[in-house]
Amino acid sequence: MKNLIVVLVWLVLSYINGTLVAIFFRHQTFYEDPRYILFIHMVINDAVQLTVTVTLFILSYIFYKINVSFCCFFILVAVFTTRNTPINLASMAIERYVAICQPLRHAQVCTVRRTYVVIGWIWFISVAPDITDLFVTLATESLSFFHESVFCLRQNVFKDPILASKRQAVDIIYFSCVFLILVFTYLKILFAARAVSTETTSAQKARNTILLHGAQLTMCMLSYISPSVEVVLHIIIPGRILEIRYANYLIVYILPRFLSPVVYGVRDKKFRKYLKMHLLSSRCTDQRRVAAVNKAG
Repeated sequence: MKNLIVVLVWLVLSYINGTLVAIFFRHQTFYEDPRYILFIHMVINDAVQLTVTVTLFILSYIFYKINVSFCCFFILVAVFTTRNTPINLASMAIERYVAICQPLRHAQVCTVRRTYVVIGWIWFISVAPDITDLFVTLATESLSFFHESVFCLRQNVFKDPILASKRQAVDIIYFSCVFLILVFTYLKILFAARAVSTETTSAQKARNTILLHGAQLTMCMLSYISPSVEVVLHIIIPGRILEIRYANYLIVYILPRFLSPVVYGVRDKKFRKYLKMHLLSSRCTDQRRVAAVNKAG
């Protein structure tokens, strides 16, 4: 039942994300706008992250232990895409800051080409600190270790104590930087709105968007304390480790992924317009198919 619920939630989110991606690529107005390029990058990143973690979650229930080599692949992809999200949020907040506080420079600073360069840097920053875990493990573990089977947790594969300390330091630096960027951009947009006689609608929406980014960042941060929380809860509630991991997975990995479609897919006026058109088009197509089937019958 637990696996069924996780798969159903994954299917719902995959449908939502797939719909957003389809709308993005069907309309040129989106993939010529840096704001939406960063958004769709985060949607695709979250879709990959969710697919990998759901696969790993189900495998851990069915087989309990899996091959170390496969586990390394799943863990690294999950870590890269998980770390991607907060850095992407920071980039989106900076784009909103430039759009509201420096509107005359926005077209020059936030170009499509520079946006793709930023996405490249996002991936480099996400991958560089954690790919070293693999190199250290390859250097310190015997070849036979990669043919063994383990319960697929990061600490069971990348076991060197130095790596754990490094991960904590990197997480603190990354999230501190992203948090400061979100606070800075929010305050700048707030002051820019107050500098005029009345708050503009765009400034108000930008502030609300950054607040949602902050909420999403807070949820993303849970993934870095969840192992410690699991240990504490296992001590408090012994014999319930599977239930603890299940609840932890839903809260830490599933719930934050519902926010991305809300931030732009529902709140954004332009995206909402095309989303309605897409849903109406799909409904009309389904009705025509039903009519054709009835006619043929």
